[in-house]
Amino acid sequence: MSFAELGLSEKVQQAVAAAGYTEPTPIQAQAIPHVLARRDVLGIAQTGTGKTAAFTLPMLTLLESGRARARMPRTLILEPTRELAAQVEENFDRYGVNHKLSVALLIGGVSFGDQDAKITRGVDVLIATPGRLLDHFERGKLLLTGVELLVIDEADRMLDMGFIPDIERIVKLVPFTRQTLFFSATMPPEIQRLADAFLHNPVKVEVARAASTAATITQRLIATGSQDFEKRETLRELIRGATDLKNAIVFCNRKRDVAVLHRSLQKHGFNAAALHGDMDQHARMAALDSFRSGEIPLLVASDVAARGLDIPAVSHVFNYDIPHHAEDYVHRIGRTGRAGRAGAAFTLVGPGDEKSLSAIEKLIGQPVPWEGPTLEERPASSSPRISSRRGRGTQERSRGRKVNIRASAAEAPVEEAPPPRAERAPVRERPAEKAQPRGRGRRDHNEADEPVVGLGDHVPAFLLRPATIKKTK
Repeated sequence: MSFAELGLSEKVQQAVAAAGYTEPTPIQAQAIPHVLARRDVLGIAQTGTGKTAAFTLPMLTLLESGRARARMPRTLILEPTRELAAQVEENFDRYGVNHKLSVALLIGGVSFGDQDAKITRGVDVLIATPGRLLDHFERGKLLLTGVELLVIDEADRMLDMGFIPDIERIVKLVPFTRQTLFFSATMPPEIQRLADAFLHNPVKVEVARAASTAATITQRLIATGSQDFEKRETLRELIRGATDLKNAIVFCNRKRDVAVLHRSLQKHGFNAAALHGDMDQHARMAALDSFRSGEIPLLVASDVAARGLDIPAVSHVFNYDIPHHAEDYVHRIGRTGRAGRAGAAFTLVGPGDEKSLSAIEKLIGQPVPWEGPTLEERPASSSPRISSRRGRGTQERSRGRKVNIRASAAEAPVEEAPPPRAERAPVRERPAEKAQPRGRGRRDHNEADEPVVGLGDHVPAFLLRPATIKKTK
């Protein structure tokens, strides 16, 4: 099947051909005709299957007739993260080269004034994150009564990030007669409830079993210790040992771990960038652009990079931390093995991760094989190290004395047991009559105990100067 058979306009087909695409993906082939027929669509497909183009291309065709009005966008696309929203804007720029459509992006980290100016002129396509969209609405800068088509993308990610109350509020602000497109990679019960509430007699398009992983991805588990320095060392060995590694995304569960691991990799000579939610928008986009261009081969990221980012040539994914939610595993490893390419995903598993691993294998419906020894077969790690900083003679304080943790067991001094209390010399108490006064007036203990008059011998010099009294007439 070709794009010409889907009912897209000639302008859109020319743009698609110029981008180098000849055949639609399964989600595109099934969803586009229903979108053009003005039907509500519930799309379920694993990440990397072309969901963005499945709603971008028919929207461009539908928007060829009509014009935008001030502060009243014609279509609205909701995305969970800034990066996804910016990526959708890039798709409209790429496939809308033959159209004169106005597109506005409402995301955090960008000036309100610039965004207000675009909305005031009128936009055909409004791409926004829920929080920033409601900020503009509450400021009276935006009206949603003219929305003809609403797209809720990455709905399961919206659920994870706590955006569902905002989504429900936005849906109440748009017209009831709108067309709604609802896309998600997984379908938990809460998402099914929202789909039933938002969609009217939808067409369900499901091209892959929910929460399934691509067959082009080689998945492996790597046993490691529970200490941070052990995990970092295991990761470095994996990266160095991967002969076919071109670039890779390393996922951590926490933003703090992203920063720590990023510095560690740079310290050991790896060219790496960091990406997490606490970074400003300019730094986040700069890191993504450097990774996309190949300037930086390693990207250490939180789950902000796990959903929908279109970087088709990622060769490896490393889960430094096993994800807390099993669905996140599907999205993380979906960054590799895209568009039919081969990919590899390695997950570090330490003591205490067994429950999360079991949930992942239950979700994807298959066990993930181990690379090397399993967690049970792995030899027990040596005594835990307080600090992973090497070469600086790191010391720890133990039982009131300093012990060099780099010293071998043979060189370590043996701590002698304290003598029993009976053998200790009695403490000789000072007679009460010879107790010394504290502070500046204290004298040598050999001096006689004479009464002190005034300040004694410690009279400040300025008090000893003669006073000059001026005579008045």
